[in-house]
Amino acid sequence: MASTLKITLKDGAVREAEQGATLRALAESISPGLARMAVAAKINGTLADLSAVLTEDAAVEFVLPEVGEGLEILRHSASHLMAQAVARLFPGTKFGIGPAIANGFYYDLDSEHVFTPDDLGAIENEMKRLAKEALPFTRREVSRAEALDFFHRRGEIYKEELINALPEDAVISLYTQGDFTDLCAGPHVPTTKCLQAFRLHSIAGAYWRGDEKNKMLQRIYGYAFAKTADLNAFLLKLEEAKRRDHRKLGQELDLFSLHDEGLGFPFFHPKGMILRNALEDFWRQEHVKRGYAEIRTPVILRRELWERSGHWDHYQENMYFTLIDGDDYAVKPMNCPGGMIMYKTKPRSYRDLPIRCGELGLVHRHELSGVLHGLLRVRAFTQDDAHIFMLPDQIKEEIIGVIDLVDYFYRTFGFDYEVELSTRPENSLGSDADWELATGALADALRAKGIAHKINPGDGAFYGPKIDFHVKDCLDRTWQCGTIQLDFQMPEKFDLTYTGEDGEKHRPVMIHRVIYGSLERFIALLTEQYAGAFPLWLAPVQARVLPIADRHNEYAAQVLSALTAAGIRAEVDGRREKLNYKIREAQTEKIPFTLVAGDAEAEEKSVAVRRYGRQESEKMSVADFAALAGAEIQAKKLPEQ
Repeated sequence: MASTLKITLKDGAVREAEQGATLRALAESISPGLARMAVAAKINGTLADLSAVLTEDAAVEFVLPEVGEGLEILRHSASHLMAQAVARLFPGTKFGIGPAIANGFYYDLDSEHVFTPDDLGAIENEMKRLAKEALPFTRREVSRAEALDFFHRRGEIYKEELINALPEDAVISLYTQGDFTDLCAGPHVPTTKCLQAFRLHSIAGAYWRGDEKNKMLQRIYGYAFAKTADLNAFLLKLEEAKRRDHRKLGQELDLFSLHDEGLGFPFFHPKGMILRNALEDFWRQEHVKRGYAEIRTPVILRRELWERSGHWDHYQENMYFTLIDGDDYAVKPMNCPGGMIMYKTKPRSYRDLPIRCGELGLVHRHELSGVLHGLLRVRAFTQDDAHIFMLPDQIKEEIIGVIDLVDYFYRTFGFDYEVELSTRPENSLGSDADWELATGALADALRAKGIAHKINPGDGAFYGPKIDFHVKDCLDRTWQCGTIQLDFQMPEKFDLTYTGEDGEKHRPVMIHRVIYGSLERFIALLTEQYAGAFPLWLAPVQARVLPIADRHNEYAAQVLSALTAAGIRAEVDGRREKLNYKIREAQTEKIPFTLVAGDAEAEEKSVAVRRYGRQESEKMSVADFAALAGAEIQAKKLPEQ
């Protein structure tokens, strides 16, 4: 006779269940609605299929599909559904891996058939047909030999390789839905009927296991959500993202261009340089206020420097090299070593510390052509680096100062952000004690500021842990921009010292930090955040004067002269075009203000002022407009959303 088990639910309630009862049966005993909605459950914190049985007293939490682990399970199940559809439509296809990813899933496929966008509709329709069949996902645990035999007989060479790579004591499980069986740890949704809101969207090439020495497979991507409404809302966001794409806007607004003659090396146009210089000027002003001194270090330095810093051993695959007078040199991928050479140019005392050195330094990194993406992923970019050299008892105060500065910058630009604390990676330098001290110092500063953050294990720099700031844009995407890295290793490797109160030599502690991250990436984010309609203080052209007829050109020139004298970036559109045409063009170019000048305005020394995105205009004197615009520029006012 089966014994009765005590099951503790998430809310603390305790229910009884028969030993051997499934999680689905437990859900039905609680609520038929819960049984319909749940896609999996956790038994004592471990995810399991609803078909799993209860064998002992346990804590059970049911997993719903809308968010978190439930959504990941649903998306992974959708990848299996797509693989089943492909197997039916394109027999002979061999399957690689099919994980859940952000917003959906993909599957890597080896097929003689070359998939095209036209195939996606047919595969998607087959997926919908299979979903309606409500095929159960059934788990079966097998021995290594049985799994290898199963996939070998089917010619699934990639599955065999995956099995052989598993640890000897690994539990090997197969999941079957209908006529399709896959190697998978699970869990999965109960049946294919749970998969209703998906869309296949693109095809790409992908080397097997990410190794360019392996065969190139075909990767099909899809989106998947718990509800059709969620999928539709996401697709609308994608359309909005296309409208805001910085590559498209960069060309339309004449900010920058990208060319085959320099893949990954962007060209900035005059208007783009105005935007870029405004960001640099703001950066300089705010750093001067906080006691930073600006420096500039060389772009190319000798190999010995990079060997000393550790980059030669830990970062060489991302660097560019050249020979000068028979010696090996490297183009700098980071500014840090140059900053340390600057520190060593003269003796330092404890009274000199902290020393805060900032650098808008051009760095180069070798990125594969396939990952280049507008200004977001380039091969040459300007990092707004700063290096702070300090006493050990200044660490917390300096980290808090940087956090405050990052927060001020992001609030100025209207960005929310998320924070991560990244800990020691595998290929790190230094002792356990140094790493514990450095990681603890960063965590203490975050706690002191009351900043919510998540831990990102093993993602620190090779020389120290770091705090990363992920900027959140208007489409709820996050982008890693700012970072604070605490470093005990570089001062040791470069033999940096200061004379302490005791007259002895001591080792300073070092902070590496950026705020923009890279100017190029930050410009891309700003362009997309504001869809090219930049805040007034950043707009390359802040006002355009539109004379109605040729006889108003002289007055328009007077307005332009007054605005320029007031520090406002303005221009005159004196073309012989209709006024409405010139207004529409100014709106298309997202000029913050258009100022119409006709007979009445010339007589009154006024202009008809129209803001970007509005239909109505307001007449005011040139002086009043200059004061209005000047105040908004000074305050760095954000556009009304």
